[in-house]
Amino acid sequence: MDEALLRSLTPGVLAVLVRRGADFAAAEDAVQDALVEAVRAWPAEPPRDPKGWLVTVAWRRFLDATRADTARRRREDLVEQEPAPGPAPAADDTLRLYFLCAHPSLTPASAVALTLRAVGGLTTRQIARAYLVPEATMAQRISRAKRTVSGVRLDRPGDVATVLRVLYLVFNEGYSGDVDLAAEAIRLTRQLAAAIDHPEVAGLLALILLHHARRPARTAPDGSLVPLAEQDRGLWDTAAIAEGIGILQAALARDRLGEFQAQAAIAALHADARTARETDWPQIVEWYDELVRLTDSPVVRLNRAVAVGEADGPRAGLAALAELDDTLPRHTAVAAHLHERDGDLATAALLYAEAARKAPNLAERDHLTRQAARLNARRRR
Repeated sequence: MDEALLRSLTPGVLAVLVRRGADFAAAEDAVQDALVEAVRAWPAEPPRDPKGWLVTVAWRRFLDATRADTARRRREDLVEQEPAPGPAPAADDTLRLYFLCAHPSLTPASAVALTLRAVGGLTTRQIARAYLVPEATMAQRISRAKRTVSGVRLDRPGDVATVLRVLYLVFNEGYSGDVDLAAEAIRLTRQLAAAIDHPEVAGLLALILLHHARRPARTAPDGSLVPLAEQDRGLWDTAAIAEGIGILQAALARDRLGEFQAQAAIAALHADARTARETDWPQIVEWYDELVRLTDSPVVRLNRAVAVGEADGPRAGLAALAELDDTLPRHTAVAAHLHERDGDLATAALLYAEAARKAPNLAERDHLTRQAARLNARRRR
């Protein structure tokens, strides 16, 4: 090891680091580290450019030390900000997180997907099913949303409409039984309704209360699904129904109709009927017409076909259904129901079996399989 060479190179290396912006003390420490590394490495592998080697190693040591010092200071700042030991504050920031994830830099669809994934706790598959898109498509949408907000401070709340859509989708997942989020969605929507005087917020609260009121009757003791027409209405929560209808009436009186109010009006007509036979289907069709005007949603049109089949007969329902894409989820199950009501049991049984194979969850698959078996048994008698 040529110690004289090292001593002669040291000032020049130090000067290079200072010119690059390192303060003198930090540059000197880095150069000393580089000299120690040279003593260790050069006897085995002498560099072709000793000064260049020293500059490279010294600069790397300086950057490492700077990063470590920055990280240390950041840790010290965090320690100073750390709350004192004791119970955590009782504040509930969940709704605030919903608004922040609905960031203005995101499209509404991406904001909903990101919020459902990050805050709502839903899986990508559940979100994809709610949006009627392949799971891979939804995974890409969520990834893009994350990239969009990766360099953005989430300090600007998004719009109410996006948050309402998130809350409704969270409720629907809880209501389906896959993830029990229904009560949480109701709690957050109550908070939102208390904070914001908006008819659509009230409409959503009314809608989910009316749906939730029927929950005890939706499944049999063995866990199987019970269709609306066959539910024991004595199990419905009449207090929740009364509350939901009261909230809806107040919202409708403001004459600012939105899709959640229209959906709640349909739910209220179902809840108000003492028996399935007494359901006011013509008025339900009228509300579905309003919903189609507001949303032009294929799912709304599918549900409208069911209502038309009840109000005007199964042939009218099948005609409405024929206008829709037959790849729409639950299209086959609706067709089976309408064909059964029209007396075509053979076609209905085949369609129930096909719908069971496409069912999004086990409970629905079992229900549709039983429907097919029931019709096949009737045909054999």
